Amino acid sequence: MIDVIVAGGGPTGVMLAGELRMRGVDALVLEKDAEPTKVVRALGIHARTVELMDQRGLLDQVLALGKQYPLGGFFAGIRKPQPEGLDTTYRYVLSIPQPVTERLLIERASELGVEIRRSCQVVGLSQDDDGVTVEQADGTQLRSRYLVGCDGGRSTVRKLLGVGFPGEPTRNETLLGEVELTAPPEEIAAVVAEVRKTQLRFGAVPLGEGVYRIGAPAAGLAENPRVPPTLDELKHQFRALAGTDFGAHSARWLSRFGDATRLAEHYRVGRVLLAGDAAHIHPPMGGQGLNLGIQDAFNLGWKLAAEVTGWAPDGLLDSYETERRPVATDVLENTRAQAELISLEPGAQAVRRLVAKLMDFEEVNRYLLEQITAIGVRYDFGEGHELLGRRLRDVKLNRGRLYELMRGGRGLLLDQTGLLSVTGWADRIDHVVDVSEELEVPAVLLRPDGHVAWVGDDQQDLIGVLPKWFGAGVS
Repeated sequence: MIDVIVAGGGPTGVMLAGELRMRGVDALVLEKDAEPTKVVRALGIHARTVELMDQRGLLDQVLALGKQYPLGGFFAGIRKPQPEGLDTTYRYVLSIPQPVTERLLIERASELGVEIRRSCQVVGLSQDDDGVTVEQADGTQLRSRYLVGCDGGRSTVRKLLGVGFPGEPTRNETLLGEVELTAPPEEIAAVVAEVRKTQLRFGAVPLGEGVYRIGAPAAGLAENPRVPPTLDELKHQFRALAGTDFGAHSARWLSRFGDATRLAEHYRVGRVLLAGDAAHIHPPMGGQGLNLGIQDAFNLGWKLAAEVTGWAPDGLLDSYETERRPVATDVLENTRAQAELISLEPGAQAVRRLVAKLMDFEEVNRYLLEQITAIGVRYDFGEGHELLGRRLRDVKLNRGRLYELMRGGRGLLLDQTGLLSVTGWADRIDHVVDVSEELEVPAVLLRPDGHVAWVGDDQQDLIGVLPKWFGAGVS
């Protein structure tokens, strides 16, 4: 029996599989496509995802393959200066195409021993007290202890489970593509800047050697949204909005996406769970979708591994839904708001002008940026210190830095007193005695996902918290 089958080999699925395998859990990825997609649906990763990459030793690779841009303009395209003192070391957005991010995660998962089977589509499932039976399109069956659906917004796993996916259907579609443009770069830049004054879904981003990633609003809704647009369709929309198609030719890929907003009613049914777009879809405002899915996987990975390997306390696996579903709710709400703010209707434009003025207040600007970048996420751990439930940024220590110590995916007690102990939990928690000028508390207990589970200096208080997140201690 396989420990965990992951349906879907996109960034969420392979991130999750890697998180499981690094903790000794067998993970098999089933992906229906024969090859990784070349479609660039996401253009970059935000600060929290950059932090996760650092915690898994991938920071150098993503920085080498991406380009850093200042944070700004991510809330409905309203540009404001970056607020001072954002609570992260990575105060930028990293421009890196989704296929590149996906390739890095696939390479990491494969190095860890994850098996990825392509051209394998899940068409049926059933579960009992001991596991899940997964049926594939070729009629073969597999058996696993758990199944996680990371198979996108049209998730087969979610549909087979019968989990509701309420929300709003697509109202507007956007056409995308990578094509060659023959017009001079300065002409393209000038026209795009003018059109984007009123139409933020229009754009042409240079990728080098005359190739551009272009996008434009569709004229209407396609009868079949799975059928990509033609180059002529995309050129027609460019001419309608800009008066020119810039001599577009030689499309490398073409795609369309809608602005549907939906949230799964449940993230877990027995031994089957949902993550990424299988659990939530929303307009691409602020570039949050890819990041949200990867962060789902980071939250779920250690909890599911704890369940499989036998040390998970009661309720730990259920905390995946109670923590991540509210985060998705917030993302859906802010993308709904942003979608309204880019409307050309007079009322929406009036609200946009008001929001722009409010963002001149640094606290408003900071709040919106922390929401978009996910560095403001705080899980509800109850009453306590202001750090409780938040992830801790990468702080410098006397002997290195925090995130370098988290690459094993274990819990971590950062102890500035040298008087505390995790005896009984040493197989699950690293005890680091070190000092940081950036940390104004005596000690913090971090979960494997970097969120603060405890703050203080009292050993008995610490012992009272450890079983909640790390199970029973070993004598």
